[in-house]
Amino acid sequence: MPQDKKKYSADQIQVLKGLEPVRKRPGMYIGTTDVRGLHHLVWEVLDNAIDEAMAGYCDKIMVILNEDGSVTVADNGRGIPVDKHKATGVSALETVLTTLHAGGKFGGDDSGYKVSGGLHGVGVSVVNALSTKIAVEVRRDGKVYSQEYKIGKPTSDIKTVGETKATGTAITFWPDPKVFETIEFDTQTIITRLRQQAYLTKGVVISLEDKRSGRHEGEVAGDASYKYRFYFEGGVKSYVDHLNLNKDAICEVIYIEHEVPEAKIEIALQYTHSYNENIITFANNIHTLEGGMHLTGFKSALTRSINTYARNKGFLKEKDLNMTNEDVREGMTAIISVKLADPQFEGQTKSKLGNPEIRTAVETIFNEKLSEYLEENPNDAKSIMGKGMLAARARLASRAARDTVLRKGALEGMTLPGKLADCTSRDPKSSELYIVEGDSAGGSAKQGRDRFTQAILPLRGKILNVEQARLDRMLGNNEIKSLIIALGTGIGETFDIERARYHRIVIMTDADVDGAHIRTLLLTLFYRYFKPLLEAGYIYIAQPPLYKISKGKTAEYAYTDEDKEKVLKDWGVEVKTQEEEDEEDDEEAEAEGAESIESEEKKGQTPKKVRVSIQRYKGLGEMNPDQLWETTMDPERRTMLRVSVEDAEAADSIFDTLMGSEVLPRRKFIQTHAKKVKNLDI
Repeated sequence: MPQDKKKYSADQIQVLKGLEPVRKRPGMYIGTTDVRGLHHLVWEVLDNAIDEAMAGYCDKIMVILNEDGSVTVADNGRGIPVDKHKATGVSALETVLTTLHAGGKFGGDDSGYKVSGGLHGVGVSVVNALSTKIAVEVRRDGKVYSQEYKIGKPTSDIKTVGETKATGTAITFWPDPKVFETIEFDTQTIITRLRQQAYLTKGVVISLEDKRSGRHEGEVAGDASYKYRFYFEGGVKSYVDHLNLNKDAICEVIYIEHEVPEAKIEIALQYTHSYNENIITFANNIHTLEGGMHLTGFKSALTRSINTYARNKGFLKEKDLNMTNEDVREGMTAIISVKLADPQFEGQTKSKLGNPEIRTAVETIFNEKLSEYLEENPNDAKSIMGKGMLAARARLASRAARDTVLRKGALEGMTLPGKLADCTSRDPKSSELYIVEGDSAGGSAKQGRDRFTQAILPLRGKILNVEQARLDRMLGNNEIKSLIIALGTGIGETFDIERARYHRIVIMTDADVDGAHIRTLLLTLFYRYFKPLLEAGYIYIAQPPLYKISKGKTAEYAYTDEDKEKVLKDWGVEVKTQEEEDEEDDEEAEAEGAESIESEEKKGQTPKKVRVSIQRYKGLGEMNPDQLWETTMDPERRTMLRVSVEDAEAADSIFDTLMGSEVLPRRKFIQTHAKKVKNLDI
């Protein structure tokens, strides 16, 4: 018997008390300790205030980003009870802040909430455990109570600090820098969440105040506070209007609100002339990223209702096949929000709703109400039928085109296009695919790469803008066909991420306007047709250097203007202005395609001229293979940006604005952000 097994006894069994499990394994409770986990703390406290609003006791919620790095979430609800809890022997406030699975949201006749999002009772206690400090202020029963906590433990008893006629709770927390990779909150991330919650909770004012200085462009000295306020009476109908702001709609927003014994159901949907669907689902205001039973019921009712109407009204003949799920969802934006007493979420992150009864409820109600709408609005119904039937014809055409692409790839051997310089490794986890702009850069990359793990696929010109094209037209583009074959995942109905031949797909384009455009076209393609690759973290953007700075035989690379300034400063070089350089009119530097900077260094009492040559790279093709390897492709020295989809709603809006058919929103976006652009080469 191994020696270590003899020592295994009751002494080795650890019992973590109170909030110790949260400190020990924070990822189990908030998913991750990166920036997403940091913001999850805000969502946990915010959910408590939203629950008060859904219960009808709160109509104002405020989030404040304080100058000292803390966050305050305040509401005008009933206020957390402060009387002694029978089971714990301490106040109810201290109980919910220091005890896992303690709260008023577990159902039952005497429950504090009929509907809530925070069902596990771990929300605010987890925030307490992962904060260096928490300060709570409760207004109820005509008094103001306060209590503070340090790393999950109270530092004093509850104190009465004043009198008031108001009610509510304000919680301020300071996230623990020892737990999180960063404690810097992102204003835009919080704004997006608050706006979303305001849409889902009709008639509630939700505001954000950012008191941190130096966070906003053009802020006025002495007034660093920025305020945002959200209030929507239309609920999810207003949400769909917001999502389709820059899209060309083909019908009015279809809005359904109905209450059944199982739940309150709220659905809004609208069809546009775009080709992509955007369905967002919620359960008790919790964003269910993976959908669930409410989404399944919605899809079933949608397909059945539209096909039934199309048959009855003669849009589909006897010989015609029914429209599929994908056909009837093309170009549709939909919000599905259900509120139920006992939601069954999968996991603490609540990404999927599992209640089987909600599927039947949503399917029944939506089928009935959508059928009524189609009968009462024949013009809108005709547009919706036309959209679906056109999608069905395009689907058949794209299937034939896709099969042709895959069959062609198979005939050419292992589905690999001729222009692909593949790597030797057959392990996807260690293999990388560099998508390179142009044959010249592709040649340098092929010569400079690590042939065992790095594959090179050069693209000729700019690929098709897939935001304005269906799959059948897209598959007619040779560059896109080569990319699909190289990836190995298939596309559309046949997509399977398990077949991906590379787990790092690197977009490597020139650092100029054309390079940025090609990069955007590729990201649009990945977002619309290979989104699981983005979600898995397989997509990267290479960071080639902008400058090569030489002094004698010494050379360094700079990836930004700031890097360039730092190198010059470290070398003791005085950086001259453009006007000064023009006056010198250094013809030799111009002939060499480099700019020359001279300065004096004092070495003892002897002035010394320092001559520095700065080369600005206009494209990857200007770099030698060894330079490209050293600066951009060597895993030991390179810098790459991983592309993620933290906010799919915002990403969808940006792609639609930049790559869609509507010109005015794109012009407005460019005019708004033009002054922020750096290193613009025209």
